[in-house]
Amino acid sequence: MTTADVDSERPNGGSGHGPAGGFEVFRDDWGIPHLRAGSALALARAQGHNAALDRAWQLETERHRVLGTTAAHLGAEALDWDRFARRARLADTARRCYDRLAPETAAWVGAYVDGVNAGLAEGAARAPEFAAAGLAPGRWEPWTPLGVWLSTHILFAGFPTKLWREEVARRLGDDRATLFATDGPGTSGSNGWLLTGARTTTGAPVVAGDPHRFIEDPGVYQQLRLACPEFDVVGLAVPGVPGIAHFGHTGGVAWAITNAMADYQDLYREQLRRTENGDVEALGPDGWYAVHAHTETVEVAGGEPESVEVVETDRGPVIIGDVHGHGDPSPDAAPDAPVISLRYPPRVTGDLGFDVLPALLRARTVADLDTALDGWAEPVNVVLAADTTGATLHRVAGHVPVRSHGNRLRVVPAHDPAYAWREGAEPLPRTEVDRATGTAVMANERGLAAPLGIEFAPPHRAHRIRELLGTPPGAGARGLTGPPWSSADMAAVHTDTHLASSRQLLSLLAWAPGLGPDAERLRDRLLRWDRHMDADSTDATLYSRLRADVVHRLAAHPALRPVTGDADPWRSPAYPLLFRPWLAAVPRIGYALESLLTVGLLPYEDRLAIVAASAEAVAATQADSPWGEVHRVAPWQALPDATPEEVWPGLAGDHDCVLSTSGVPGITDLFARGPAARYVWDLARREDSLWVVPFGASGVPGSAHHRDQTELWASGRLAPVTTDWNLLHRTEESTTTMTTTPEPTASTVPALRPAVHEQKVEGFGVVRLVPVDPAADSGLLHGWVTEERARFWGMADHTREQVQEVYEFVDSLPTHHAYLALRDGVPAALFQTYEPDADPVGECYDVQPGDFGIHLLIAPAEGEGAVKGYTDALLTAFIGYVFSDPAHLRVVVEPDARNEKALARMVRVGFELGPEIQKPEKTARLAFLTRAALGLV
Repeated sequence: MTTADVDSERPNGGSGHGPAGGFEVFRDDWGIPHLRAGSALALARAQGHNAALDRAWQLETERHRVLGTTAAHLGAEALDWDRFARRARLADTARRCYDRLAPETAAWVGAYVDGVNAGLAEGAARAPEFAAAGLAPGRWEPWTPLGVWLSTHILFAGFPTKLWREEVARRLGDDRATLFATDGPGTSGSNGWLLTGARTTTGAPVVAGDPHRFIEDPGVYQQLRLACPEFDVVGLAVPGVPGIAHFGHTGGVAWAITNAMADYQDLYREQLRRTENGDVEALGPDGWYAVHAHTETVEVAGGEPESVEVVETDRGPVIIGDVHGHGDPSPDAAPDAPVISLRYPPRVTGDLGFDVLPALLRARTVADLDTALDGWAEPVNVVLAADTTGATLHRVAGHVPVRSHGNRLRVVPAHDPAYAWREGAEPLPRTEVDRATGTAVMANERGLAAPLGIEFAPPHRAHRIRELLGTPPGAGARGLTGPPWSSADMAAVHTDTHLASSRQLLSLLAWAPGLGPDAERLRDRLLRWDRHMDADSTDATLYSRLRADVVHRLAAHPALRPVTGDADPWRSPAYPLLFRPWLAAVPRIGYALESLLTVGLLPYEDRLAIVAASAEAVAATQADSPWGEVHRVAPWQALPDATPEEVWPGLAGDHDCVLSTSGVPGITDLFARGPAARYVWDLARREDSLWVVPFGASGVPGSAHHRDQTELWASGRLAPVTTDWNLLHRTEESTTTMTTTPEPTASTVPALRPAVHEQKVEGFGVVRLVPVDPAADSGLLHGWVTEERARFWGMADHTREQVQEVYEFVDSLPTHHAYLALRDGVPAALFQTYEPDADPVGECYDVQPGDFGIHLLIAPAEGEGAVKGYTDALLTAFIGYVFSDPAHLRVVVEPDARNEKALARMVRVGFELGPEIQKPEKTARLAFLTRAALGLV
């Protein structure tokens, strides 16, 4: 029988359930991957490997986007992104942020990248796009996932909108800068809502919503499950990025986000000059100074390579404009030829917030999640969360720099110190969930994040969701039965099509003068319309056509000609093509139509006349198509396939509906933005949660699960979240390329076993003691006891089989017991108890009635487990367990006499040192802790 010591040092190092690096891949009936591994690092590798198999072409596309090398295989049409990626220094910023990661996060990200690299060749062989593009997969670097995250979100804050405001102010006057207030090149926006337990059928909270983004094929979100001894999380992952960031359910807590619409990126108008020796200088607050400059070459498939000069000032990288010949720049330079730099937080701070990602996976409560989100950086989000205790969270997370209000509005002068960033970050708002309604809603509106931004989405979606969730019982609005709500009811909210923004145009139509008979009939028909953009509604199509005609007539009005005529900013060569969607006047008018028909830019009579003329024009067409026939999704594909346009589904909704499928009013009824996923997180029973994505779990064309969710998504239905491993299918790769672990059961997974003791330790977590299963736990224990730090345990030379034999022997004794100590479900220590008079130690001292012996070994730390006071916290729980039995009067320990740290720790917690004793394997020092010493009776 071996003896045990308390080790006060917990060096970093992973520990796993099952063989190191081993993982299994299961799939449900929709092909959604469920990954299981013996440790968090092995699981990260599994996630990367799975992404490489399921999304190889998508990963390769993202890697090239980070590097600015997409034109090398996609041709000249991708060149503008490559220029921007190089000039904005996305890859270099990703490297900087990786270098500043906590060591354990860097190892976790590195494990994911190892998995990607291990699986890319096989994944590329499955993906026909590689052959079509003549491309072989490249190798991922440790920092590549950070680059994917950055390139995915660099345009989220919509800094090009400042270019549009600059043009509007220059052409219409400073007081008109925000006249076309809208969000970027499209107004489709994300929704999220939370219902407290008082509003649900189960008495537990529900979190639901849908991120509305550009629809890509394959999708920007991957349904995924990640399970290891530390956590078991379902959610929507970003292919190319480890973990589950935006939408997840850990079993204990679930969360969701929407874009906060905060302004946290600035544009500076620079003055640059080139010196006679070719160096580049910029004008700053203290005069001219040398700046970084180098030249890169962008390869272009089917074209000549292009040189891109990369310049970075003290504000940030120059993304618009070039440095010309040497000498002072002309103060009279043309206003349409600016030189503009971009300042964005990760470039300044070296922080993308990646240290938060593993903490989210380990979160058990709202408090855990809230603490983790304090480190969130990019992008700035509004977060809703709830846990199984009923606790809720509604806050903003991210980094918003402190600077002048003018920075948020326009392009500002680089040399003026008034526009410099100051130390620190803006405080992030938070609020309580409304107790009266039991709901919280986020929909990119001017709400919680209002102090942090300039332009927000119209309030219509947020108001409509609140209206739907507040529907009283029996009201039956659009098929909803009112509270209490179930998870299945959420689909009716996801798919609501009421278009509140139609009110102003229809109001003008009601008063439009001098209409002919056909236009009168059209007016009567639209005024009777229920204002729902349903797929089978011909009235919805008529409204869209009327709206489009009004947009074009507004664009032709003299009051707007300065921004819509020949001088349209869209046509300006001063701006890269990448930013043209933010500068196109007709779409801007379409998205801002409600405001433009309301404010006094045009006289009221002119607005009535425009609407009347449009009604006459639309009435004359006599077209009567259902909305779903013309309102079809047009997904973005890096390498378009041969799918005919008519095959893509038509959907209900419009840009201001809860079902926010956004075309471009005045340009096309096709839409490229919409629900990139839908989810419902049930906190009562995770298996009652639901989700769907636009196409399917697989990104491999021709696979069974490439587009098998399309019909579900288009019809507004959702697939169940499967959590029972017995209902999943182990896939071929788990047995041919990976080491497998046993099927999880109450025997093999410690967190599922009944506890002999459970105790909450303040500031530490819940400690549970569960019996050791010698067969199932032998790998875990062998990894612990054979480390150098565990040399006093006396099993350094044992094999796994010998460790199993030792604990099978312990398990056979009625006087000796072995337990795993779990901290919040994660194995944290080995704890053994014995009766001294039935143990060899009883021959070495005078055993007293009520003596009770313990051994314990603290596990190696993984991630943030290595916290101050870790062992003391565990000792608190162990001693609580021992003294929960009144028959136990004194705790006996026998650490190795050489283990000074363990002895000192015993004294600190109240033990009294006894004599040294000689045992066959070591010289030990007895120590005793009595009930009386703790004030117990």
